[in-house]
Amino acid sequence: MKNRALKLAAAAGLLLPTLVLAHTGVAGAHEHGALLSGLLHPFTGLDHLAAMLALGVWSALSIRPVWLAPAAFVLMLAAGALAGFNGLAIPAVEPMIAASLLVLGLLVATRRGLPLALAAGLAGLFAFFHGAAHGQELAPHSQWLALAGMLASTALLHVAGITLGQAVFARHRWLGTSAGGAVALLGSTLLLRLA
Repeated sequence: MKNRALKLAAAAGLLLPTLVLAHTGVAGAHEHGALLSGLLHPFTGLDHLAAMLALGVWSALSIRPVWLAPAAFVLMLAAGALAGFNGLAIPAVEPMIAASLLVLGLLVATRRGLPLALAAGLAGLFAFFHGAAHGQELAPHSQWLALAGMLASTALLHVAGITLGQAVFARHRWLGTSAGGAVALLGSTLLLRLA
């Protein structure tokens, strides 16, 4: 566990030069700042962070092949972001993001497996709305670099969720149930606030 923490700290340290470049005015720094902005964007909202981790955990516990739902999520996240970039008015973005937390939390808590097409479709549906929200928030002049960073971070969060699911939640069922319940509660709370 200590070794993993050191590796994460080292990876974060590798991002620091990019963070410094983003504010120096050096040629090319704007592009570095856009990429860093995209990399950090999925970490800036608890709703997005929880959904992406929960999807990875659910995949680890209930979906085979384990990469199917995360791959569908990343693909449709990009599609949703492109819709957001192009100013497409996607209705019910926030309620669907909240619903994704509720559903993914319940799937983690119950370890409910779904047929592969349904698992990929559900992941893709939720991802499209997450992507639309992100796409509307990313700066228009640097969308492509920001999108690349966002997709990379999303994939990393899915891998972290899969690792967590396999290493911890598969062995300690009550932790998975508790974590899934917490994510579902967050989704329910957000849905109630939107009502």
